[in-house]
Amino acid sequence: MRPRLAALVAGVLAAASFATPALAAPSRLTAGGSAAACGAAAPGRARCFALIRTAGDGRAAVTASPTQGYGPADLQAAYNLPATGGDGQVIAIVDAYDDPGAEADLATYRTSYGLPSCTTANGCFSKVNQDGVQGSYPPADEGWAVEISLDLDMVSAACPRCHILLVEANSAAVSDLAAAEDTAAGLGANVVSNSYGLPEFNGMQQFFADYAHTGQVIIASSGDYGFTTAQFPAVAPGVLAVGGTSLTRAAAARGWTETAWGNGAKSGVLGGSGSGCSAYVAKPAWQHDKYCHMRTIADVSADADPQTGVAVYDSTPNPFGPPGWLVAGGTSASAPFIAGVTGLAGNAATFTPGYAYAHTSSLYDVTKGSNGYCSKSYLCTAKRGYDGPTGLGTPDGTGAF
Repeated sequence: MRPRLAALVAGVLAAASFATPALAAPSRLTAGGSAAACGAAAPGRARCFALIRTAGDGRAAVTASPTQGYGPADLQAAYNLPATGGDGQVIAIVDAYDDPGAEADLATYRTSYGLPSCTTANGCFSKVNQDGVQGSYPPADEGWAVEISLDLDMVSAACPRCHILLVEANSAAVSDLAAAEDTAAGLGANVVSNSYGLPEFNGMQQFFADYAHTGQVIIASSGDYGFTTAQFPAVAPGVLAVGGTSLTRAAAARGWTETAWGNGAKSGVLGGSGSGCSAYVAKPAWQHDKYCHMRTIADVSADADPQTGVAVYDSTPNPFGPPGWLVAGGTSASAPFIAGVTGLAGNAATFTPGYAYAHTSSLYDVTKGSNGYCSKSYLCTAKRGYDGPTGLGTPDGTGAF
């Protein structure tokens, strides 16, 4: 067998040895007091990863004011972010379907927290359809509307001075989302954030080019199913895959502590930072973990646990209760937040995931917590250095971005 082919076969076999059973279509409700904003997706379609914190009766914990979830000041303090930066940077959010109240909801969030105005009128906010046109938007969707609000709010929390471009795909079909990705890149976004995914599949390779644009950073959520099949597009070559943590206040020098977000027991169950070893994507040159010979996700992480979640304002009635202030999480929260941090750093023209791997001193190493069971523990358990659920760690300033 030729050496290159032998290496590829070995990688696929290694990936298979870590695989968990195929994902079932999990209920929207989870055991951890949260619910998925989007229902299970049909084949060939992505699911948004936004999770809504719920009360004991399974209803969304909606409030009249943003008093329960973390706000921008909390997140900026937890991740040691500078007060300035991001001027001139454009962060694109790619999602499916329409959120008719996106701009108004963003204004409510930013006004409530004293962030500078970001509107169509002042040139900070833009909303276009899959073809890059303002107007003729796709149908509204209650679950994806929550996702869009979460994404816009998290970019704002990390980078209040960044401009935001919302691109709404016609549907959650992979082909539509990939087309919207190209539109975001074509309109000059410096960073493109994607808070959705589906298990990797043979044939996804045709979309790799849509998630690879020179001089632009592509970021994607690693998923909310714990250790399981690697998720696309997070697993695509060159994409920065973002996992999740549980972030809590602590009596320590930092003032905060983090663990890997997960149920700590069941792999492939909704409610844990996504990690996995690809069966299709070759190991990137900048990644050196020992037991997965193909691409491993995640790369970096941030708060994603809905029980330590973030405040979000969404005026579209959601599947679990009335509109208003929600507490949300999922890697749908961590990916757009990291997109904002990347915009804040201002290095999108030259940044690649390998840059983060070379600047781990600017990341908080997360060393506790688990997102499931696996034969090689670092793929599902936080440890010193790189691990699957939290990657290299979480931002300590912008130096790793």
